[in-house]
Amino acid sequence: MNTQKSRNRKGSGSNPHRLYRNRDNRMIAGVCAGIADYFGFEPSMVRIATVIAAIPFSTAVIIGYVVLAIVLPTRPANLYADEEHEEFWRDVSNQPRDLLGALRHRFRDLELRLQRMEAYVTSKRYDIDRELRD
Repeated sequence: MNTQKSRNRKGSGSNPHRLYRNRDNRMIAGVCAGIADYFGFEPSMVRIATVIAAIPFSTAVIIGYVVLAIVLPTRPANLYADEEHEEFWRDVSNQPRDLLGALRHRFRDLELRLQRMEAYVTSKRYDIDRELRD
């Protein structure tokens, strides 16, 4: 299990983005902080939403919170290499279409740049510029 975590940090392609309890940023058991980490929200906003939901549905919220506190594993230390890595995997899990569209756009731009460079390198102008430079 430890080797799988280290492979995730090194970028093997396996998605480390899971729902965990965040014990580092916890108030009670870290469930609200874990949910906030998973969706990219502020933990205080998730806590406020939980308290507001507990007013009319107190039994269901308390039971759900206790079940999640028991079922969810704690978040491993150094799960992500940096904030950018964490944001990437959150987007992969929560907004795959948007992320794929952005990646498609970036690769299309790279392809066009590569085509322009290839056209320049294979042109007569490149030969003339190289001869003038030398």
